[in-house]
Amino acid sequence: MNLTRWSARLPGTQRRSAVPAARAKVGDPARADAADPATAPPDAGSAAAPDADPEGTRQAPGSPAGQATGPVPAAGAVTDEPSVTGVLSRLPALIAVTHGPAHRVDFVNDAYTEVFGARTTGAPARDALPELDELGLLPLMDQVHRSGKPRTVKARKVVGDDDRSPAKPGYFTFTCTPVRAGDPDPERRGVLVFAADVTDQVHSAERLRESERRLHETAVTLQRSLLPQELEQPDDLRVAATYQPGGTDAAVGGDWYDVITLGAGRTALVIGDVMGRGVRAAAVMGQLRTAVRAYARLDLPPHEVIQLLDGLASEIDATQIATCVYAVHDPSEGRLSYATAGHLPILIRDPDGTVRRADEPTGPPLGTGGWIHTSGSVALGPGCTAVLYTDGLIERRGEDIDVGVDALMSALSGATGAPQVICDRLMRALGVTSEHDDDVAVLVLQYPDHTGSEAELFRNASLELLGGVEAAPRARAFASGVLASWRFPVELRDLGVLAASELVANSLKHGTPPMRLRLRRTDRRLIIEVTDGDDHLPRRRRAEPGDEAGRGISIIATVASSWGSRRTPGGGKAVWCEFALPG
Repeated sequence: MNLTRWSARLPGTQRRSAVPAARAKVGDPARADAADPATAPPDAGSAAAPDADPEGTRQAPGSPAGQATGPVPAAGAVTDEPSVTGVLSRLPALIAVTHGPAHRVDFVNDAYTEVFGARTTGAPARDALPELDELGLLPLMDQVHRSGKPRTVKARKVVGDDDRSPAKPGYFTFTCTPVRAGDPDPERRGVLVFAADVTDQVHSAERLRESERRLHETAVTLQRSLLPQELEQPDDLRVAATYQPGGTDAAVGGDWYDVITLGAGRTALVIGDVMGRGVRAAAVMGQLRTAVRAYARLDLPPHEVIQLLDGLASEIDATQIATCVYAVHDPSEGRLSYATAGHLPILIRDPDGTVRRADEPTGPPLGTGGWIHTSGSVALGPGCTAVLYTDGLIERRGEDIDVGVDALMSALSGATGAPQVICDRLMRALGVTSEHDDDVAVLVLQYPDHTGSEAELFRNASLELLGGVEAAPRARAFASGVLASWRFPVELRDLGVLAASELVANSLKHGTPPMRLRLRRTDRRLIIEVTDGDDHLPRRRRAEPGDEAGRGISIIATVASSWGSRRTPGGGKAVWCEFALPG
């Protein structure tokens, strides 16, 4: 006879504790029966420890009925072994253990009750642990119970309503782990809910994201402050531009553009790209843009502006690679003159939808030195649209850049409407969004074809001057007749005739044939220009009382709104003045 087995029934002997249900082996009926109070022999149940609670709840004296005050084993999901329940109770993480498809609560630890308050055991989790239902964890627990695989949800915000607010609201990461996943009895399988407090980490991440957002906004503000705050709007062109910063990081880019009115109806357009990102690239970009505006005021040919920028770029920072295209539109000639330093070709859309590339001639990027740049010219008449852009618009990883240019040409062929509309359509067609990884700058200009009543506001007239003593009277008569036909006020006509007479007299005295007088009006100004074959530019000087010459330019500068001179491609010069129209 095994006396050890029956020693617990003998008077004066201590009963050996039964094997806890949580440690019973799956598939062992004897152990399962011994662990289940419902199937245990009556005499074994009568010999149970005095502190066992048949309802699965341990109560302290004076505590409310049904309220758990400590680790409680039930249905065999956890053991009442002090080494297990004691450890679970002392863990800082929130822990709850359930069993069965209804997720009846077996155990909650002290950390759990500190956050959500006291909780009852034995009841389904939907009733006993309503916070799990509010957090959407019950469907996840169902999956874990069925599949036997753990599941995790990260950084769930724990809050409660007015009558059931958590004592410690915050963010928790919940992990649901199966208990006895291999047990064929679904009532014996359970789920352990483990919640780690990640409130500090979430708040730190939010502060980091906010800091990054502010840095990015500051970088974009810096970038935009280096670009034109408002584009100049020439009389003869409609212009719009779009800039899209790349990515979401705080590094500024080097893309830039500008529109500069040169006088006599001519307009300079420039776009460039300093490679790389960061404050250094933005600083180089800002210096180049400022230099372009200064060089443009000299009214130099495009290739000379690029040549000056080339030398300046090497002085600013020889390690920075920058590309640029500088173009000048002359409405009287109906052409776009340009020079390129390593930049992408200008695209031109004709009124019939045909798209052309103005890609010759071109030179290396700015700062390389030793290259003699030249100017090219392309027709840009009424009804045409031109697009200048940076490589961020068309360049894609794994694709040749010509593929992107072809895609842009295809998009431009069907793009109609105002310049800003075309900018937006091209950005959408090329897939540029706020998440684009490179800066994008697009500059669109249109030379509108004026018709109807609007055509009366944009007129041209010219006269070839053959020289001789009769040239000045012919010029005055021509100017008087044209200005009268354009229905200008008498005072403006007189000033225009005076300016034309002085310009022609200056050309006859200091210039060489061929000479031409050109009058042009827009909706905002009257332009008078004289060209000749001599390339010596006039300058304004103070004439002494006894001087017989030197007063012509001073008179023009006094009566006109503005005046200027430039060298022409053929080796001569052009001298012009403007009068602002009333109203």
